[in-house]
Amino acid sequence: RRAADDGFLALAPDGLYPIAGYPGNDDDGRAMQKILDQTKLRQDMANSARYLKSHELSNRKLGVTGFCWGGATSNFLAATLGDELNAAVPYYGRAPETSAVPNISAAVMAHYAEEDPKVNATRPDYETALKANGVRHQIYSYAGTRHGFHNNSTPRFNEKAADLAWQRTIAFFKEHLV
Repeated sequence: RRAADDGFLALAPDGLYPIAGYPGNDDDGRAMQKILDQTKLRQDMANSARYLKSHELSNRKLGVTGFCWGGATSNFLAATLGDELNAAVPYYGRAPETSAVPNISAAVMAHYAEEDPKVNATRPDYETALKANGVRHQIYSYAGTRHGFHNNSTPRFNEKAADLAWQRTIAFFKEHLV
């Protein structure tokens, strides 16, 4: 919805649809994700991206963004879709395997929470691999934030950081997708 509000053709696939859809809260959603076939789920996300790119209203430029699991999926899609993807903006998403980074053709803008040990542990090797492979990238870390800082339905929400990250995201998309 946010991307569409800013003028982009947008699709938000519900990866939990095969098992009744998003339950309305992250805790139950995480439990549901664990029972899904992750390979099929990721393929569904790649197929959704390709569908959107081929849509009659598309300008044939493709960007992805996602939060938490969706952030990791944004990184996965960057490595999987190669030159089919123009821009990837993961929010506090685990990095792909460094061996997959040479496949990335898209420009990457990654947003990290300052206090997010598991996700942040994947950042240094990812950043090194992005640099080594000449991938255009920007990486931001937001002081005083925790994983999920962009989610206004949780106590981790940080309005100032979320607003800045989203402004950066839209500017990045306008640079690479318009």
